[in-house]
Amino acid sequence: MKHLPLIAVLAASPAFSGVEEAANDYILPNLAKFSETARSLNELAQANCEAETLEDPFHTAFDAWMAISDIRIGPSEHAALSISFWPDKRGFTEKTLSRYIAEEDPIVADQVAFQEASIAARGFFALERMLYDPDFNDYAEGDYSCALTRALTRDLAVQAFNLQAEWADFAPTLLNPGAEGNATYLDASEAQRAIYTQLLATLEFTTATRLGRPLGEPARPRPTRAEAWRSERSLRQSLLATEAAVDLAHALANSDLPETDAALAAAREQADTITDPSFQDIEDLTKRLNLELLQQRIEAVEHAIEVEVGARFGIAPGFNSSDGD
Repeated sequence: MKHLPLIAVLAASPAFSGVEEAANDYILPNLAKFSETARSLNELAQANCEAETLEDPFHTAFDAWMAISDIRIGPSEHAALSISFWPDKRGFTEKTLSRYIAEEDPIVADQVAFQEASIAARGFFALERMLYDPDFNDYAEGDYSCALTRALTRDLAVQAFNLQAEWADFAPTLLNPGAEGNATYLDASEAQRAIYTQLLATLEFTTATRLGRPLGEPARPRPTRAEAWRSERSLRQSLLATEAAVDLAHALANSDLPETDAALAAAREQADTITDPSFQDIEDLTKRLNLELLQQRIEAVEHAIEVEVGARFGIAPGFNSSDGD
């Protein structure tokens, strides 16, 4: 696979607050990092498919993805679905992988055909099953499951490469709002608001879904609904997503954000009280309380960003990111 050079796309029009920094200093470099780590993961998998050997590069690539995973504009709007299909409320990933293995589906030998496979059988969460689920990870070189794991890492590397390339094509649209033929962003405020919406959506998704799903109801917690619990990444996912939102907020604001940084520090401090990174102990009321407090701390990060960044762009606190305006 060819290496795609990191492209810094400069706005043709005069620079406007934050959007250029968000794109050139945050989004594009993190896309390049994700592509590189996915490529390295695949190279290692092609050399040795066994689950234990791929755990560290899996985490490295997943960490890189989390920096941009919740950005859902431009090419990421649809590409993200097959890179990280979660939540999987109906268990499609398990069902599809089980069917492929039972039938020894030849799709794993055809990279192009695999790109048309169900999104439930692609990306990080399918790969997590193959590496961490005892019902799937007991395989050796030459087994069908080994070929399936290699197909997953190869497909992930291709997806990462393509997403980086597509963003290089899309970035001028974001950086040149109001330019002739740009019907996506009619002025600078629309581009600013598009990015601002993404970072708020990250925090809302983290509190409501990454933490809310496993918390469930007080009398009925649902720990196995936590994101990436099999690989013990649930806490890591929430923290990385929160840190990504703050980093993007800094780029967009292009200034110091003391309240936001203090709120992030409080969230990190609360995260240190959580002893099970997979959230599987939250039936214990004390452990549940620690997670609920983390949820509140991340909500405080969101509020700080609303005050320090949203107000700068004339967006009042209470703005609903799901509305898109």
